[in-house]
Amino acid sequence: MNQVPSLLRVFAYLSLLTVGGGMAAFPELQTLAVNVHHWLTAQQLVQLYSVEQMAPGPKMMMIVSIGQWAAGFAGAAAVLVAFLLPTSVLAFFIGRLWTRLERWPWRASIQRGLAPVSIGLLSAGFLTVARVALTGVVTVIITVVVSAILLRSRANPALVVLGGALVGLVALR
Repeated sequence: MNQVPSLLRVFAYLSLLTVGGGMAAFPELQTLAVNVHHWLTAQQLVQLYSVEQMAPGPKMMMIVSIGQWAAGFAGAAAVLVAFLLPTSVLAFFIGRLWTRLERWPWRASIQRGLAPVSIGLLSAGFLTVARVALTGVVTVIITVVVSAILLRSRANPALVVLGGALVGLVALR
């Protein structure tokens, strides 16, 4: 069965949920890609996301891999267009409107109201990843230690992540 139409619908919809970044759409991505369409497992999705976070460049490009797994090259291309085009067009027109409404009294209120929405969406994404990734005491300890190091020091995040990966490799073998 051709998955391209489903990929187009799902990722066009997800593109509109990325207020605050791609992580904001992660819970819905997991629901649709894992539970509804079965394009991959929850563990595969979290692994894709984790690898993507370490790679340079835009942080939601893992979606191309989902499209490729579901429908080959056509799926990868469809997902890329469906995820980037709606948000790009919307941002273009909203940006133009926002400039024209520079002195509008409600503008500041809307901006202040969107900040908590972004935080809520990002928090939901974080919790969705955590539910799948934290599989035992060792993974929880690694998470707490890495978080503490990053919040309390100016350590290079890449080195901290690499250290966490090495500890995980040894401890979870």
